[in-house]
Amino acid sequence: MTGYKVIKPEELNESAFQLIGSNWMLITAGDIKNYNMMTASWGGFGVLWHKNVCYVVIRPQRYTYEYVEKSDYFTLSFFNNDYKDALNICGSKSGRDIDKAKEAGLTPVETDNGSVTFSQSRLFLECRKIYFQDLNPDNFLDSGIEKNYPTNDYHRMYVGEILSCNIK
Repeated sequence: MTGYKVIKPEELNESAFQLIGSNWMLITAGDIKNYNMMTASWGGFGVLWHKNVCYVVIRPQRYTYEYVEKSDYFTLSFFNNDYKDALNICGSKSGRDIDKAKEAGLTPVETDNGSVTFSQSRLFLECRKIYFQDLNPDNFLDSGIEKNYPTNDYHRMYVGEILSCNIK
């Protein structure tokens, strides 16, 4: 894609804790004609099954969940701090009700693989779903985790193989 340099995921010199936990990311699934995205601050990167992977968690009632379920691919898009308000919109409004990209002032662009990211992103990862697992509260070893689920709306975790890491 124009304006991006493809690097190996292991060449990324940024903290996942900062990228995801502090700066947030957009998880996007679908195609350029029909997609949805959501802001997320939970997830991570690593190596699993000899593959560079990411993991994300999405609650079933989120509109983006439907798109990730139907798609083989998803993107994780990262922005500079100037886009915190846009990420707030994408995390607090539903794509069922509004055009989030338009409301947030983001321009969707199609990746070489047919996924969607945004021209304003400074970094995006294109990922292929390779595993999912519904979180099971019976497996929480720390009883404090349960407080994140007052209505028992447990996340589904997706593991994605990182196919490309694209940076401006």
